[in-house]
Amino acid sequence: MTLWLIPLFCGVAMKNDLFNLDGEVAAVLGGTGVLGGAMAEALAGAGAQVAVVGRSEDRGLDCVRRIEAAGGKAMFQQADAMSRDSLTRARDSIEKTWGTVTVLVNGAGGNKPEGTVPPGGDFCKMSLDGWEAVFDLNLVGGALLPSQVFGETMVAARKGSIINIASMSSILPLSRVVSYSASKAAVLNLTLWLAREWATKGVRVNAISPGFFPAEQNRRMLLKDDGAYTERGQAIVGHTPMARFGEAHELAGAVVWLASPRAASFVTGQNIVVDGGFSSVTI
Repeated sequence: MTLWLIPLFCGVAMKNDLFNLDGEVAAVLGGTGVLGGAMAEALAGAGAQVAVVGRSEDRGLDCVRRIEAAGGKAMFQQADAMSRDSLTRARDSIEKTWGTVTVLVNGAGGNKPEGTVPPGGDFCKMSLDGWEAVFDLNLVGGALLPSQVFGETMVAARKGSIINIASMSSILPLSRVVSYSASKAAVLNLTLWLAREWATKGVRVNAISPGFFPAEQNRRMLLKDDGAYTERGQAIVGHTPMARFGEAHELAGAVVWLASPRAASFVTGQNIVVDGGFSSVTI
């Protein structure tokens, strides 16, 4: 029986082309950044039509050009993830051109100095304004509003995959960045809630938690100007079994898998960790 099942399984997998995203329409919020741009390119490479959504037109168009140069199909939509009206206009524009968005990557977000506790600082003196600003950025703009706006048409079409970008610090809180860690933990909780809410409505909701990938918001924390590790960067790499930081393209597999209506058809409410083993180490 084993000899019969293996060829059958392999034949079905090849016939179904599990990771082919032809016919899917993806919106990548934060696609103007390093990690978001890499995920947009990965989705386009798998066959999706990709809308790069963000505030920076220059960086967004750069991403579109990279996708098109590789043979993919892309557009740029300028939008503010903190504005429901702005997101709705972007969604409507995408859907007027390509049809219903079926894949949403919530990659907007970041951190603010006023929401951190610096070395020698006092948590009790951290400003509430700083805390709220980081929560708004990561939870409201980074997951809640986009999921409401794009999720509305996904539920109506009874088809869709929402991929929230959380963080390793949502699982294992990172020193100093208290607001960031807590807000990303809230993103994971919202992911679970939405997964349960929309599971029978054709919409899957999952999260990816990247480990440490040098990008816009954390590069100075991890690397010196000459590319050498900072003290904090060295501590992180020393805690990572693969002994290095991640590279943006290494998020491609997770995002394409979760986007696929075939490969991940029974996957919802999950947090996929891509961290080089960081979370497997205690001491």
